[in-house]
Order: sequence, then C-alpha cells, then structure tokens
Amino acid sequence: MSRSVVVIGNFDGVHTGHRWLLEQARLREPGARLVAVTFWPHPVSVVRPGREPKLLTDPSQRERLLREAGAEQVVVVSFSTEVSHWSPAEFVDRVLRPLDPVRVLVGEGFTFGHRAAGTPDTLRELLRGVAEVDAVALHRADEAPASSSRIRAALAAGDLATANALLGRPYCFSGTVVVGDQRGRQMGFPTANLLVPESMAVPADGIYAGWLTARSGPDAGRHPAAISVGTNPTFDGVQRRVEANVIGRTDLQLYGVEVDVEFTAWVRGQVRYTGMDDLVVQIRADVATIREVLGI
Repeated sequence: MSRSVVVIGNFDGVHTGHRWLLEQARLREPGARLVAVTFWPHPVSVVRPGREPKLLTDPSQRERLLREAGAEQVVVVSFSTEVSHWSPAEFVDRVLRPLDPVRVLVGEGFTFGHRAAGTPDTLRELLRGVAEVDAVALHRADEAPASSSRIRAALAAGDLATANALLGRPYCFSGTVVVGDQRGRQMGFPTANLLVPESMAVPADGIYAGWLTARSGPDAGRHPAAISVGTNPTFDGVQRRVEANVIGRTDLQLYGVEVDVEFTAWVRGQVRYTGMDDLVVQIRADVATIREVLGI
C-alpha cells in the first residue's frame, strides 16, 4: 500500500474550506493515498457536554461527502473521555503512525491531545523524520474564512443563499421517512416526514424549494419538492420536522426509506393559519412558486 497524505479535522458539512484542504493535500502529494481523519461524536460533546454545536452532517453523510471530495480512506476516531485524555504523542502513535503518512495537513489553528496541548509545531516535532506537517490557513469565502459555524449561523437565520455558497452545494438533510399526521395527504399534498434530532442543524422554520432523493425502493431517485421546516403551528404542533412534498406525485411509497432532502431556495417564513382551507390555498401558491424556482 502506498504511503498516505493525511488531512485532520472535524469536517462537519464538508464545506468549501474542507474540500480546498483536501485539494491541497492531493496537489502536494499527488502519488500518496489521501486519508481524511475525523471524529465522532463531536469532541466538544465529550469535553464540554451541552456546549457542542448543532451538526451539519451525520457520520454516514460526512464519510460519503469526504469520499466524493477525493478521500480514498476515511478514518473516524471514536471520541471518548479516554481519547480526550490521550497526550499528543499518544494521538500520533495510535492514529497517525499506522497510516504511514508522508505528509499531514491541518488548519493553522489545529490543536490536539489532552487539554488541547498539541499544536502544529508539536505535530512537526513528533513526526520529525517521518512526515512533513503543513498548517494551512483557512480557505476564505468573501471576507471571512469558510467555516461550519458560519454555515450554522446562516441556516439559523434562514439565509440559505449564504449557507449554500459556503457549502458549495445545497444544504442537505438526511433521514428515514416516518409516518406523520397524514394531514398533508388529506389536503392533497402528501409529505415525506423526517424527524429532526436535537443534535442536528436545519434551516430556519419556513418553506423552501428543493429536491428529495430516495436512496432505495420502487421510487428511488431525485424528485422536485416543496419543503417545510417547522412544528406545524396551524395544528399546534410541537415537534420540529422536515416535511417534503414531491411535486405532482401522490403515489410514492417512502415510509421507512432513507432520503436526502436538498434545500435549493428560501420561499417564505412559517405562518400560522386559521384552518386547513386557508393552508391549502397557501400550499397551492407555494407549489406554483417552487415550480418556477426549480424550472419544472
């Protein structure tokens, strides 16, 4: 097996900055095996429980996106209290040396090991004579670095355009379709319902244009969708969901199917209506708008 060029990071979202870092690794060591080292769960959830950020990707999404970005191998460090107590030398011995690196790339603010004692200089010393270490300045978007925290803030503010620009693609929420309240079906607009875990980030409550991709089953494939994020205030709902109505289809069989919901454009904020009739009128108007946005 060839020696590796290793890139280390949380890679939440696998955004434009992350992909740029992977591209730099490939350019600097074109003959080496490109390996991405990431962590699950988020280290902050272990060292400062309750202060961890909402996540943009789950582990399977993250690995898939890293591979699409060029990683030939993805190593997921199962972060735990024990791992948080590793010294920088232990991290290098347990995680990096087995990968036989010729070069390691990290962000310029990278820290590792117990109490974040290790820095890029520490990494250089520990890998002296084994591998080069490059601390790379963060890729910038506009006047600020592309970062997962900027994307989370944009999503929370309903600024989908900024979030998607930083991601370099439409924001995507993935999950398994569950049985909902069936109200959409009653109104003639059945929806694929996805529950939103507390740990995951989603765009601000509202209506969006986008696409639903079913990964399996008789209706596998990509379909245009009208997407709602929220708690169904018209019906006094409390549980936040992502609900996607596949435009023009009432026959899809999606219960229990893993789907990806891509958010292409913001349409409007969430509104509480006086009843189902008013809501149906608004949904029809939303679908017409979304057809125009998606060009269908």
